[in-house]
Amino acid sequence: MLYERDVVAAVRRIELRELRLWVEMGWVKPAIGESGPVFDELDVARIRLVCDLRKDMVLPTDAVPVVLSLLDQIHGLRRELRGLAGAVDAQPAQIRQAVIDAYKARIDQEA
Repeated sequence: MLYERDVVAAVRRIELRELRLWVEMGWVKPAIGESGPVFDELDVARIRLVCDLRKDMVLPTDAVPVVLSLLDQIHGLRRELRGLAGAVDAQPAQIRQAVIDAYKARIDQEA
């Protein structure tokens, strides 16, 4: 867990005022500790991503929440898909094969 100044020192591409603004805008959502916001590894990765979007790709401010929302949706869908794959894997071989066959048939219909 890192505090604001630790994050600024670790990332080096962001200033404290920027970090606070990004938290205020909801782009980064750290936990709140007794002495202020506390950032974990995922928060730091997201801060690095926002740095890439803003500083390297020069993405406009109003586009950042759109991109972040889309990425959050993708990650959520991947998590759900992993859960579904795990549930299918837990089934007996005959059921797994039936699911695979049904999936392939559906893909063929859509093509």
